[in-house]
Amino acid sequence: MSTKTQLENDLKDAMRAGDELRKRTLRMALSAIKLAEVEKGTPLDEPAVLAILQKEIKTQREAIADAERAGRPDLTTEAATQIRQLESYLPQPLTTAEIETLARTAIAEVGATSAREMGQVMKVLMPRIQGRAEGAQVSQIVRQLLG
Repeated sequence: MSTKTQLENDLKDAMRAGDELRKRTLRMALSAIKLAEVEKGTPLDEPAVLAILQKEIKTQREAIADAERAGRPDLTTEAATQIRQLESYLPQPLTTAEIETLARTAIAEVGATSAREMGQVMKVLMPRIQGRAEGAQVSQIVRQLLG
């Protein structure tokens, strides 16, 4: 079952159960997916849906930082709950060691020897990691390996 279908089914279950926070979270994610589909003009494939979910998680992390600066623990708690709910739809995250292994493979494939070739490595590496690690973390590991 695709992630999008799972989200739609879980939304129906949340509506039946009267779980308002889960319902809002799932509607937010589905809305972002549908917007991307309209912009693209075709249904999204699984990696694109996972990328949108990661983007929504990143948005919620930013909301937590803003809520903490504003002194709003209620909003912090809500955003943290939404992050946990969205993360349950993502594949198991890669460990640092697994990312390093994939990065070393990509570096060898590209033949990169310096940080100037980082873009080429990232172009090969990111499709393999899509949805299982944050780009900033991957970028940092590649930079260390090339540096």
